[in-house]
Amino acid sequence: MNPFKTIIYTEALLIVMLMLPFNVLRAQQEPQFAHNMFNNIYYNPGFVGSVGGICATGLVRQQWAGFKDDLGNSVAPNTYSISVHSPVNILHGGVGLNIYSDNLGFTNEIGVKLMYAYRVDIGMGNLGIGLQLDFMNSTIDFATLRENAIDQDDILLQGGDESDMVLDFGFGVQYFVPEKFYVGLSSTRILESQSEKLYYTYKRHYFLTGGYEFAFPNNPSFVIKPSIVVKSDMVETQFDAAALLEYNNKVWGGVSYSAVKNVDPFSVLLGLKIKDIRVGYAYTIPTSKIGSTGGHEVMIGYCFKIDLDKGRRSYKNTRFL
Repeated sequence: MNPFKTIIYTEALLIVMLMLPFNVLRAQQEPQFAHNMFNNIYYNPGFVGSVGGICATGLVRQQWAGFKDDLGNSVAPNTYSISVHSPVNILHGGVGLNIYSDNLGFTNEIGVKLMYAYRVDIGMGNLGIGLQLDFMNSTIDFATLRENAIDQDDILLQGGDESDMVLDFGFGVQYFVPEKFYVGLSSTRILESQSEKLYYTYKRHYFLTGGYEFAFPNNPSFVIKPSIVVKSDMVETQFDAAALLEYNNKVWGGVSYSAVKNVDPFSVLLGLKIKDIRVGYAYTIPTSKIGSTGGHEVMIGYCFKIDLDKGRRSYKNTRFL
């Protein structure tokens, strides 16, 4: 197929993605983020090595701030994530690492993702084909859970902290045209690993991600960046859509909408870039009856630019980390 036709077809698909409605049933196992557009490698190893440097991104999110159980214990979800990735010419692609901790009530999951993506120039853009190895350790505080249970003699709730580690895999592909658009398709927890010790099964998830950059024709210093993340485990589907207005690649502001049951849907995002450092903040507006004061998320990103083979036409865009 003509590479220019490929670009046109891909852009058309992305526009349709940004407009499609999706049915939402309930929350899934993967954590929630407002800064998805800066955290793509969390969902898709195909994004690894897609920018011209060594890039690191850290995220701290507190959802439902102030939410407590009947005993006064804080059970608000807290998520921490730090990732780093870089192109490696000798490997014809890039490598990456993500470490995260996702705490929800009486459960906590700590994971490590090791990623590699093979990258190749296609048309005006670049294609990444990625694979990841997941190490996931889950812990359940049965003692505190038992205190909140109606049937405290339930045999499944006896004991204290119990933890178990499992191994799993992820796969993803990503295509992007620098300063134009990106689109990705991926799957995580492919093996659907089970923890018999915790009576827990990790569900396979699928992700469709996309983003677009539209510069104002009469004033290219202003750029609108819509983006979307669609998540599904083939039983339930949810999506997060956002739109940022960026000025001179230095400051931005925008809104996001999360179509997730029992989650406050609207967030306001603000951020700025100081040299090679990006700092962002998102506030989730409390609209549910859960009794929280909203949600807070802080993002810090840093890209250390490196010189790559001058013959390559990709790895030039650092707008999306």
